[in-house]
Amino acid sequence: MAYSRVVAACAERKELWQDPDFPATQTSVFYHQTPPFTFSWRRPKDLVQNPVFIREDSPHFDIVHGKLGDRWFGSCLGCLHLTKGLFYRVVPADQDFDAESGYCGVFRFRVWWCGEWREVLVDDRLPTVNGKLVFVHSQSLSQFWPALLEKAYAKLHGSYEALKYGTSLDGLSDFTGGIAESVSLRADPTTCGRLLAKLLDLTSLVTAVVTSSHSSKTPAEKLASGIVFGINYRIYCIEKVESYSGEQVTLVRIRTPLGTTAEYLGAWGRGSPEWDTVPPREKERLNLKYMADGEFWMAYSDFVRTFSHLEVIHLDGETSRDEPSLRHKTPWISRVYQGAWQRGVTAGGCRNNPDTFHINPQLHLILSDMEEVVISLNQHSVMEPKVVGFTAYPLSKNGLDSISKAFFKKHKSLVNSQYTNSRQVCERVQLEQGGYILLPTTFEPGQESAFTLRVFSSKPLKLKLVDTPSALVQPAVVKARDSVDAKSLQQYEAVFLQVADEHRTVNAFELHELLEACLPNDYIKSCASLDICRQVILALDSSSTGRLRFSDFKDLMVSLKFWQNAFKTHTKERTGILKAERLRDALEDVGFQLSTEVVSTLVLRYMRKDGTLRFGDYVSAILHLSVAFNIFEKRDPLQNGSVKFTLGEWLKNALMC
Repeated sequence: MAYSRVVAACAERKELWQDPDFPATQTSVFYHQTPPFTFSWRRPKDLVQNPVFIREDSPHFDIVHGKLGDRWFGSCLGCLHLTKGLFYRVVPADQDFDAESGYCGVFRFRVWWCGEWREVLVDDRLPTVNGKLVFVHSQSLSQFWPALLEKAYAKLHGSYEALKYGTSLDGLSDFTGGIAESVSLRADPTTCGRLLAKLLDLTSLVTAVVTSSHSSKTPAEKLASGIVFGINYRIYCIEKVESYSGEQVTLVRIRTPLGTTAEYLGAWGRGSPEWDTVPPREKERLNLKYMADGEFWMAYSDFVRTFSHLEVIHLDGETSRDEPSLRHKTPWISRVYQGAWQRGVTAGGCRNNPDTFHINPQLHLILSDMEEVVISLNQHSVMEPKVVGFTAYPLSKNGLDSISKAFFKKHKSLVNSQYTNSRQVCERVQLEQGGYILLPTTFEPGQESAFTLRVFSSKPLKLKLVDTPSALVQPAVVKARDSVDAKSLQQYEAVFLQVADEHRTVNAFELHELLEACLPNDYIKSCASLDICRQVILALDSSSTGRLRFSDFKDLMVSLKFWQNAFKTHTKERTGILKAERLRDALEDVGFQLSTEVVSTLVLRYMRKDGTLRFGDYVSAILHLSVAFNIFEKRDPLQNGSVKFTLGEWLKNALMC
C-alpha cells in the first residue's frame, strides 16, 4: 500500500497504523528459534517523552547493537551515516512524531531490493523487554531512525531473526544500490595498494574491516590501537607526506562512524609524535586542523597489517550523484540484465550439467578496450537462497554464430565465479578487448529464481541477452506423397470411410474414434485425446467446415510419424518421456525456431509436475504453433513482421490457437 494512502486512511479513521504484513507478534521476531524473551511491542511515544526520528545535531554515530548479534547491520548503518547523500535516500527526513505534521504511526524507507529501489512501510511498534528496546537503537534513546530502519529491513527478510545471518556486504549493497566486493589485504599488499588507489578515483565507497579471530572465549572488542572489530572504516584517500629529513611516508585517510568515542591510538593518529617530524606546509596540505569527528591518518604499512580486507561498494554514475563525497570521482559505467531461471526453460544448472547448461540465459558482453571489470550476480531468493554463480567464455571473431550446446562442450571457460548460496556473487576479472558469452546459473538444474546481473567498468561496454527470434524454418505438417506413402496409408482408408459422413469427411469426434482404431500403442495414442483432435481439425481443415478429408488424414498420419521420430531423438533415456529442458530442441527439429519467451509459455502450458512432457503434449504444442504461424503469415503477406487485428478478429484467431 502506498505511503500517502496509508496516511490518508489513518487520518480519516483517526487511528495509528498497524502493519498487517509484519504484525506485532513473536513470529515477526523469531521464526525458527524459540524466543529467549517475551516481547512487548511499544511505540516510541510509549518509551520516551519527546521522540525524534532523526537528531540532526547528533555529533556522531551512536548505535547500540542490542541482543540480536547483528553487529554487521550496525556497521552498515554507520557507513550509511557517513554518506549523507545516500543516507537521506534510504531514510527520508520528512517524517517525525509530531501529530500536527501528520504523524499516524507509519514510517517509510527505501532499500535496494531484488534489483530495484523499493519503498518499505512499517508501523512504529518496536519489540521491547521490560520497557526497553532490545535490538538496534540509538544510544541517546530519543532518536528512532535506526530501530525503525532495522524493522523495515527485518520485514523484507521475514523476521528479525533472519538478520542474524546477514552480512555487511549485503547490507551495504541494499542501502546504497551498488555492487559489493570484498578484497583481501593480506594476500598482496603492493597489488592491493594499486587497486586501492584506483578505487579511490572511481565512484566507489571504500571501507576497511578487521575481523576477530574468535579464538578466545571472550573475544576483544578492539585492538590495542583502538581499531574496533567488525566496523566498516571509510577510506577517503592515500597521500604521501614528506618529513623534515626528506623521507616520504604513504598515509591513508580513514574515518570511523563511531566518532571520537573510538580514537585511533597508533602512529600518525591525532596528536601522535610522528606529526612533529612533518613541516607545517605538509600539515596544511593534508588539512590536518580541520579533520571531521572520527577522522585520522594511518601509515599504509600499518593499514595493511591492521585491517584484514576491504569491503567496497561500487556505484554507477546516476546513483553516486546523490553523494557529495563522490561527485568529483570518475563514474563507473554499468550494464544491467534482470532475468530469471525458469524450470524447463532457462534453469540449466552449472557446467556439471552439459546437456542443459546451454539453456541458461546467455548474455553477450562486449568490451571496447582491455579492462578490469566487476561482475555481480544477485539472486532474488532471499528466504530460500539457491547456490548460484556465473561462467564466461571468450568469443571468436565469428561472434554468436556458433553458440549452442556443442560450443560449451568444445570450448574452455575463461571466468568461473565461486558458487555460493549468498545473495550476491561478485568477481573482479581482467578481460581483453572483444566479445564474451556470460552465463549466470544456479548450481543445480531446475531451480527457479529471479536474478539481477550487473557489470561495472571504467570504460564503455555493452551487455545484451542472446536469444533466438521466433521463426518458421519449415512447415511442421508434412504432406503425404502418393508415390512414397500410398501403400502404407492405404490400410487406413477403409476404417476412415466407416466413420466418415456421406461427404467422406470426419469431425473431431469421429477423428478421435478413428485414431483410437488406427494408432498402434498407448504411447502414440496419447496424442488421440478429444482436445488434440479438435486442434488437428483447426490446424488441417482448409475448408473451414470443421471436418477433414481423407487427404488431410493422410497428412496427419505422415506428420505424426515425422514428429514421433523427432520426439524419440530427445527421449533416449526414458521412452515416451521428454524432459522440458529439451522441448525447444525437439520443436526445432520439426521446423520451429522459438524465442525464450515463447518456450516459457509452452512450458507453463504443457510441463507436468515431474518436469516432463508426453508425446501428446508435444503434438499439441506443434499444432498450436502451426496454427499461430499460419494465421500470422496469412495476415502478413509482405513479411513486415507485424500485423493488425480488430478485437473480433483477435478473439477469433486467439481461440483458434
